[in-house]
Amino acid sequence: MSKVGFRNFPDIYFEPEYGQLYEKMEQGKLEQFHFKNDVGSIFYQFIKRPIDISIDNKEYYDLVTPYGYGGPLIIECNEKYKTKLVNDFKVEFHKYCRQNYIVSEFVRFHPVLDNAKDFQSIYKLESIRKTVGTNIYGNEDPIRSEFSKSARKSIRRALNSQVNFRVIEKPTSLSNFIGIYYSTMDRNDASDYYYFDDEYFNNCLKLFKDQILLVEVIYEEKVIAAGFYFVYGDFIHAHLSGTLTEYLHLSPAYIIKYATAIWAKENNIQLIHYGGGTTNSEHDPLYQFKKKFGRNTEFEFHVGKKLWDEETYEKLCQNTGMIGDTNYFPAYRNKA
Repeated sequence: MSKVGFRNFPDIYFEPEYGQLYEKMEQGKLEQFHFKNDVGSIFYQFIKRPIDISIDNKEYYDLVTPYGYGGPLIIECNEKYKTKLVNDFKVEFHKYCRQNYIVSEFVRFHPVLDNAKDFQSIYKLESIRKTVGTNIYGNEDPIRSEFSKSARKSIRRALNSQVNFRVIEKPTSLSNFIGIYYSTMDRNDASDYYYFDDEYFNNCLKLFKDQILLVEVIYEEKVIAAGFYFVYGDFIHAHLSGTLTEYLHLSPAYIIKYATAIWAKENNIQLIHYGGGTTNSEHDPLYQFKKKFGRNTEFEFHVGKKLWDEETYEKLCQNTGMIGDTNYFPAYRNKA
């Protein structure tokens, strides 16, 4: 499987095709802002969403990062000129937002690339949780060094119970995975946000077939669990996964992580990134589970918030009754 990105972006989240996958989910249109001056360049892609509230007979918009991670990214710049580059970017991007009636912006920065630190002068940053990874680079035995003792024990027990696995590069079908994934979402009472439809999975295959890695766990000739990963450059990103309820006792989720780490080591990947929990708590069960496979490797996940038109923002909040202290951003989209 090729480790080279389509346009040599540092990660898949900056590919325009990746952003297009989430236009329907975010109910908006993907746009890019390319900035270049005499000291460097910045690339930024986002989804521009119409706000369903008319103020002064004008249609307004807000911006959000596509599902996953992203944010503005410095493509080239000498370290000593970064401040000038970012300041100039801010001026031009502010003009763009004014011209396009953009009220607010919500950014999910990339925890591994840590691009949040380059733009802290523009956005109000919040470190909302840690994300976890298995460090493969320079690890002679990443399973021993990164996996917890209890995780390794669960893996041995599953393998001794004749649980097996296969790794599929560039799959031609996701049908096995989709059925297992939906059953897992049903079991967990997941929100509609996580129920990706057939169109989404078809587009994944159409646009990113060469970057998809499927890990299937097999028991008695049946696929009982599966993990969907994106492989890009030096990274593997855990995207979606699922396990059939009646086979949870065999710990197939541990085998998914085990098989992925073996493949990553064999293919000179540097990092498997799992993301974080479902909440901001360090006691979050999903985060604690992921830590079993990344004892020594974690990252800070920052989000950024920005008001480009404070007056209109206040009017929108008043219109929806969302006035006062709320952590939801933008507040006018809070349906609670």
